[in-house]
Amino acid sequence: MPFTIHEASAPVFIRALTNLSAMMDKALAAGADEAALLAARLAPDMHPFPRQIQMASDSAKGAIARLAGVEVPAMPDTETSFAELKERIDKTIAFVNSIDAAALDGAEDREIVLTFPGTTLNFTGAQFLTGFALPNFFFHIAMAYALLRANGVVIGKMDFLGAPN
Repeated sequence: MPFTIHEASAPVFIRALTNLSAMMDKALAAGADEAALLAARLAPDMHPFPRQIQMASDSAKGAIARLAGVEVPAMPDTETSFAELKERIDKTIAFVNSIDAAALDGAEDREIVLTFPGTTLNFTGAQFLTGFALPNFFFHIAMAYALLRANGVVIGKMDFLGAPN
């Protein structure tokens, strides 16, 4: 049986989000200053920690929804605590898990159109997943990891990668 779009997306999103939630737990268990982490950004023009989580969530749920040809679930960007951010992660994972693998059958050829102010991007499902959705998702996961590390949370590469499946 060939490797599928579902295998290349849903488990990848779930694993990285689960690992991110565990890193947030480590930060709190170690007594990290939650307020400082919530305000943290790597550079003045970059988004702070909560926005990195929100954008990773948006990327994962948006990718799965678009590949399945269903409505992207809306989640307001109102989280102001680790508890609320972890709840958003849980909701994102639940949504990804709610999409049956069969819904992504043929998604590699599905037309995906993204419209942003000033530009429209056109992809096949395969191009979208490998050239946009996964890189964007991991950018925001990596930024959240970097913000935790830069603010003294003792985590490493294996926390980012998680246990092998």
